[in-house]
Amino acid sequence: MRLVRAERADREERLRRNAGEIYEQLTDGLARHLRLTELVYAAAQQFPGLVPTRLEIEAERRLPQKEKRGLEIDQGIFLAHVLAHPRCGSHLVHAMSQPKPEAAAALDGFRRTGELDLGPVRLERRDRVGHVTLQNHAFLNAEDGEWAAALETAIDLVLLDDAIDLGILRGGPATHPKYLGRRVFSAGVNLTHLYWGRISLLDYMLDKELGAIAKLYRGHGLGTFDPVGLEVRREKPWIAAVESFAIGGGCQLLLVADHIVAEAGSFFSLPARNEGIIPGLANLRLPRFIGERRTREAILFNPRFAAESDVGRLIADVVVPREEVGEAVERSASELLSAGAASLVANRKALRVGAEPLDVFRRYMASYAREQALCMYSAVLIDNLERNWNAEQRRL
Repeated sequence: MRLVRAERADREERLRRNAGEIYEQLTDGLARHLRLTELVYAAAQQFPGLVPTRLEIEAERRLPQKEKRGLEIDQGIFLAHVLAHPRCGSHLVHAMSQPKPEAAAALDGFRRTGELDLGPVRLERRDRVGHVTLQNHAFLNAEDGEWAAALETAIDLVLLDDAIDLGILRGGPATHPKYLGRRVFSAGVNLTHLYWGRISLLDYMLDKELGAIAKLYRGHGLGTFDPVGLEVRREKPWIAAVESFAIGGGCQLLLVADHIVAEAGSFFSLPARNEGIIPGLANLRLPRFIGERRTREAILFNPRFAAESDVGRLIADVVVPREEVGEAVERSASELLSAGAASLVANRKALRVGAEPLDVFRRYMASYAREQALCMYSAVLIDNLERNWNAEQRRL
């Protein structure tokens, strides 16, 4: 273990000195846009020993989390140093803001039919609105890498389709016996998958934040990369409809939506402390909604905030009975679009640029990439999951 730490420290010192140089070589002088996974495995190939290879990571993924060697930590450290580099980190953020090839391939078909089933997520276009339905029914809309990839593709298509002016994010009617027929927004990260080693640092923890959620908040980066230029983006407003609960990652989605309709009796929570991880960008964004002291309480002590409570109403814009949620969402969508899309998009952009400039986002993600990787391989995470989730008794 001491040798591993020493080798990791040596690699980190190399990255501290040369991360920009390495990134420029991997991207042909910033001419190529590589997503996180492409970048990391290109680095493994061109700079042997700097980060683990794809084969090494694939072998680790077959193991429970507590039996892994923690190879993903080196991926997190590598990406942390790239993101911390002002020019190269900004280029990576721009690269991740581009539409995925999967979305580009599906665009013509979606334009024709107005619907697409992506497995954990379904997309439909109705009356210039893109309805994104979360339907990971087997796990009450818990999140994993497959879910994050499907959500990002759906968001890409909402942004790319000129016949859509606004997106709505809502959970589908559950098939789980406990919530049969009721809509559920999100149960957060799939803790059973996390315990058994099926949650990836790259494909879920980082890709989700720099991909799907960043696109909800910021849209697509347009034009060639310009680290000091204006934010020129393709973006659209979003409404989130919360029914039953928005836990963890589900609560984090609310922090980038423009308008939130919640079911009376639903609740929000961020149980990251009980899991042993960082709750995405909630540490950065939640204080803007409920203040720093209440944010510390939410993250460090894991209370549940009822939608109709004082704190809940700082997150939700509208709280209505269960049977009125659909009507309230439609009413809000109509109101948002009534003045036209131009000023709506301009104002959401102005609010975002003032609250969370791209450089603040980039610097946060640099810290997050490193610290979340360390959390994922801490003994505390395993202990928390076994004590608070009874994870050892749950099976995939």
